[in-house]
Amino acid sequence: MELYSKKKRWKIILAILGVLIIAASLFYTNMLVTKFARAERRNVRLWADAVHRKLRLVKYTDAFFSQLRNSERQKVELLADVYKRLLYSKNSSDVTFYLDIINRNKDIPVIITDQTNKIILSRNLYPQGDGSLYLRGKLKEEFSVYPPIPIPRTGTKLYYKNSLVFNQLQDVLNDYISVFMSEITANSSNVPVIVTDSTQTNIIQFGNLNDVRMSNPAFATKMLREMKNQNVPIEINFPEQGRAYIYYKDSDLLTKMKWFPVAQILVISFFLFIAYLLFSSSRRSEQNRVWVGMAKETAHQIGTPLSSILAWVELIRMDESNARQAAEEITKDVKRLEVITERFSKIGSTPSLDEDNLTKIIYDTVAYLRLRSPRKVQYNILFPRAKEIILPVNASLFSWVLENLCKNAIDAMDGKGNITIDMQEESKQVVVDVIDTGKGIPLTGQKSVFNPGYTSKKRGWGLGLSLAKRIIQEYHNGKIYVKSSSSKGTTFRIILKK
Repeated sequence: MELYSKKKRWKIILAILGVLIIAASLFYTNMLVTKFARAERRNVRLWADAVHRKLRLVKYTDAFFSQLRNSERQKVELLADVYKRLLYSKNSSDVTFYLDIINRNKDIPVIITDQTNKIILSRNLYPQGDGSLYLRGKLKEEFSVYPPIPIPRTGTKLYYKNSLVFNQLQDVLNDYISVFMSEITANSSNVPVIVTDSTQTNIIQFGNLNDVRMSNPAFATKMLREMKNQNVPIEINFPEQGRAYIYYKDSDLLTKMKWFPVAQILVISFFLFIAYLLFSSSRRSEQNRVWVGMAKETAHQIGTPLSSILAWVELIRMDESNARQAAEEITKDVKRLEVITERFSKIGSTPSLDEDNLTKIIYDTVAYLRLRSPRKVQYNILFPRAKEIILPVNASLFSWVLENLCKNAIDAMDGKGNITIDMQEESKQVVVDVIDTGKGIPLTGQKSVFNPGYTSKKRGWGLGLSLAKRIIQEYHNGKIYVKSSSSKGTTFRIILKK
C-alpha cells in the first residue's frame, strides 16, 4: 500500500509541476507579447507623428505655391495694364518705360489676342511657338487654365499660364506627395495599412498586405472592417486631394506571437501524451517480461531439487536399502530449496552484507554447478582454495550471480567448452572474471544484455543477467559488465569493494 500511495503522491507532484511549468511559460510568453505589442503601438504612434510632420510640410509647400500663383496672377494683371497703356501712350519716354517692364517678364508665358483670337503678341513661349497666328488647339488648351484678362477699350485679351519655374516646382510637389503616400503605406513598422478617402470606404492605397487578395473587394472590405474595430484611424488632410484616413492593425508577427502560447501548449501536450503512451506501454511490457521471467526462474530454480527429491523417493520405493543415502541427498535438496527461498525473499528488500570468504563462496558454487552441468563442460578456477579474501558480501545472492553467468556461458557454448573463473585482489577492490569459450555477444548487444527481457535464446526469458546486475550494483555497490567478447568467447567482469 505504501508503494501505491507514494506513486500516487508523485503523480500529483508531477502534475502540479507540469501545471506550474505551463503557467510560467504562458506568463512569460504573454509578457513578451505584451511588450512587443506596446513597442509596435509606440512605433505606430511615432510613425503617425512623422506623418503629421510631413503633412505640415506638404501644407506649407502648398501654401507657398498658392502665394506664388497669386503673385504670378498679379504680375500678369500688371502686364495687362502695361500693354493697355503701351497701346494708347504717345509719350516716347512712357513707351520706353512700358517696354522695359514688359521685357523684365522673363518667366511667365503671355499671349495677347484680338477679338478673333488672332495672336498679335506673345512672350516666353516654351517652346517658342510653331508660327500659329490664332490661339487654338493645344496652345489654347494650355493657356486656358486661368481665365484671360481683358484689356479695357482695346477688345484684346491677355492669356497666360504658369511659369516654367512654377511648373517644375509643382512637379516636385506632386512627386513629394506621391512619395509621401508610398511612405505611409510602406512604413518601417511592417504594420498593415489602408488609406481611404473622406468617405472612409473607398481605398486609395494600402501597404504590407497581399496584393492579390486585396484585389478582391470582399477581402478588402473585410480587412478594412477589422482595422476599424482594432484602432482609431489617423486623419490627415492632403492639399488638393482633401481629407483622408489611415487605418492599421496588428502586424502578422504580433498576431502569430499572440497565438504562440496556445500552439505551444497544444504541441507540448501532444508530445507529453504520446510520450506517456509510449512509456506506459514500455513499462507494462517490461513488467510483463519481468513477471514472466520471475515465474520461469522460480520454476527453474525449484524444479531441479524437486526432481532430485522425487527421484530419491522413487528409488526408496524400489529398494529400501538406499534410504540412508536418499535421506542425505533429500536433505541437501531441501537445503537447496531453502537457499532458493532466501534468494527470492531478498530480491524485494535490502539484504544484509556479512564479512565472508569470497574464495569459499566461488568454490562451493562451482562444486554445486559441476554436478548439474553437461559432462563436456569443464570448470577451471585459477586461484587456490586456501586463498582467503574477506569482504562484505551476501553469499546466497553472489552465488546466484555466478550461477546465472555460468548457465549463460553453457548456453553460449552449446553444452561444450571451458568456463574459467579468475580473481585478482587489489588494495581497495576485488576483481572476478568469468570467462567462457562460447560464440560471443554482438557489439550492439553488449550494453543491452543486462536489460530485463533481453535474450538471444529461443526459450530464454532474459532475467538472469538483469538480476545479476541488480544484485551486484544495487545490493553490493559494485560493478558488472562485459569486459570483452568475440567469436572465441566472452569475459564478464565483477568488481566488489573491499
